[in-house]
Amino acid sequence: MTKYKILTTNNVHVGDKLPELSIPVSATTIVLGAMASRDWRPMHHDKDFANNQGVSNIFLNTPTQALWFERYVTDWAGPYARLGSMQFQMKKSVIPGDTMLFRGTVDKIETDSTGCGWVELTVDLSVAGDTATSCAIRVALPTQEGDNPWTRKDGQWIPRV
Repeated sequence: MTKYKILTTNNVHVGDKLPELSIPVSATTIVLGAMASRDWRPMHHDKDFANNQGVSNIFLNTPTQALWFERYVTDWAGPYARLGSMQFQMKKSVIPGDTMLFRGTVDKIETDSTGCGWVELTVDLSVAGDTATSCAIRVALPTQEGDNPWTRKDGQWIPRV
């Protein structure tokens, strides 16, 4: 069994940069994401339909973008990380042939009244140097070895402030 290094609020600091993640986007990436999220709208799988709507190509849907943000954060934060909230703003479509580049920064670290450790992040998804989507994420991390945000229930789990 692989022993993971446990990321805790004690070894994260405001201003820390998350490692970059680069993902090439193909039509298959977009279509599979739409299928997985049960989004049957044709602008996510039919280029002609997208063109008739004034869009150059099919494009990545909202739930699929959310999942890429989640993957980016949990790859960095590890198996005990538990997402509390995510708010993002799409500014530009992500289409086949693009390469998504994810970059993140730690903005705030705190422990709530129940003892749960929280890290607030700003994450940027850029394509060709331009921000396609910006995202604010609040993720629970253990405060120390032996803590696990996934064990928190009811009044001990307050995902939003």
